[in-house]
Amino acid sequence: MKFKVQDKVLVVAGKYKGKTGKVMRVYKKTNRITVEKINIRTKHIKKTSTRAGQKIQYEAPFDVSNVMAICPNCNKTTRIGYNIPEKGKKYRICKKCGESIEQAISKVEKKKK
Repeated sequence: MKFKVQDKVLVVAGKYKGKTGKVMRVYKKTNRITVEKINIRTKHIKKTSTRAGQKIQYEAPFDVSNVMAICPNCNKTTRIGYNIPEKGKKYRICKKCGESIEQAISKVEKKKK
C-alpha cells in the first residue's frame, strides 16, 4: 500500500469527490483507508437500563482507489513512486516533482510543534 498515516489525500470518486483530508488509519489486508471528516456514518445505539440511547458519528473506511495523494512539496495530486538508493531505505517520491514525500511530511510536522 502506498499510503501512510498523516498523508494528505484528495477523494476522486464517490459521494465525497473533491474533498481533502488526512489519512487516519490504513487497513493493508483489505486495501482500505480511513480519512478524517470523509465518509461519515451514523450509528444508532439502543438505550439500556443503565445508559441512554445515542447517535454516534464515525468515519468509515473506503477503498484506496477512490483517493489520490497530494504532494506536500508541490501541492498537486500525484501518483506515488519509490526510489531505492544504493545504501539506505526505500522511500516514496512524488511522480510530478520528483521530491521525497517522507522528508516533506516530517518537515511539516516539525513546524507545527
